[in-house]
Amino acid sequence: MRRALKLALGGRHSARPNPRVGCVLVKDGRVVGEGFHYRAGEDHAEAAALRIAGPAAHGATAYVTLEPCAHHGRTPPCAQGLIAAGVTRVIYAAGDPNPRVSGGGAQALREAGIPCEGGLLAEEARAQNRGFLMRCEQGRPFVTLKLGMSLDARVALASGASQWITGKEAREDVQRLRAMSCAVLTGSGTVLADDPGLDVRDPRFDLGGRPPARIVLDSTLRTPPTARILAAPGQVWVFCTEGAESDRAQRLRDRGAKVEVLARAGAGLDLAALLARLAALELNDLMVEAGPILAAAFLRAGLVDELVLYVAPILLGPDARSAFNWPALHTLAEAPRLTVVDVARVGGDQRLILRPESP
Repeated sequence: MRRALKLALGGRHSARPNPRVGCVLVKDGRVVGEGFHYRAGEDHAEAAALRIAGPAAHGATAYVTLEPCAHHGRTPPCAQGLIAAGVTRVIYAAGDPNPRVSGGGAQALREAGIPCEGGLLAEEARAQNRGFLMRCEQGRPFVTLKLGMSLDARVALASGASQWITGKEAREDVQRLRAMSCAVLTGSGTVLADDPGLDVRDPRFDLGGRPPARIVLDSTLRTPPTARILAAPGQVWVFCTEGAESDRAQRLRDRGAKVEVLARAGAGLDLAALLARLAALELNDLMVEAGPILAAAFLRAGLVDELVLYVAPILLGPDARSAFNWPALHTLAEAPRLTVVDVARVGGDQRLILRPESP
């Protein structure tokens, strides 16, 4: 199963919106076939392993990181493929929360007389597919908030200058995070101030021809048609609260962007409605790279699952712009608490991974 989990990483940048899955077929103590799901519409992990094994799959045990599917989607059901190949036992790590599967694959195998067991290294398998599981179980993507900041939690000088607070290695690590995301989101303020591309430029990451989408939250459609975020390959969505039929919207559409209206909540877009819409678009993992106002809005709404902070060993002073536009607190009890999951050195900077302790 550990080998299957390692194989599943072969699709970590390309399998979206499908889960990352690996499969190993073992017969008489030796591996006769193995594979992983590379891209939606192509062979699932089980089919890839069965193709390699050929007739040797008959009588083999299949180790799969996710419960085999039992429905017709972009490809035939894997459970039926395992049955037809004559596999005599199936062990899977995590159950599939997809309502079209959810126990159906295991049931189909058992009804065919094939013993089927789940739960082996389940937590590791769930961690590999946390976004897919979040979308299926809670109806929204897994949200990672990324920020680069100084030691005193500042993201830009008072003038707005921010390039570059963190070093080259940290920026390269951000490319890795983007490559593993289904979409990268920012606000119109960041687009106007920094004109970011938010794309994956590092050729080391095999995206399977499907780069992460870019998303701009832009209530009044201030994004200029010349913005770099519209130029890179891949889909772009601009979400607004008004003006979807305006000339400004049409100019964005002419550049290939999809413009949609969402409900307003307070001073901006309804973030919960946004995430529900992104789940409907089959986006599993959302990376937020935004300014202090939007970063704080996601946190205050309880919609951040993980924070990735790149902290540079510099001090920018009290007049520099804070990483979070957080309201004044009256007591320490009001302060949101986070758990440190990991700390690592990335070049000359520190990378902290944290998770909120409660919404």
